[in-house]
Amino acid sequence: MSQKIKPNFFSIVIVIILGGALYKQFDFENFTFEKPALAAVYIFAFIISIVMMIKKSKNKENEKKE
Repeated sequence: MSQKIKPNFFSIVIVIILGGALYKQFDFENFTFEKPALAAVYIFAFIISIVMMIKKSKNKENEKKE
């Protein structure tokens, strides 16, 4: 039983935008963020969007089994 994550187009766009914003905000020389409060919001939204993608795919998989 393999679980495949099948995200929709909008989920992928959100994750790419948030990931790119986090990458641009991060300073690799000092290992800090330029704006830590904004980075915290980006990280929170990034994690929530990934969790929702996984949760949706599990729900769809469970509906198919029943």
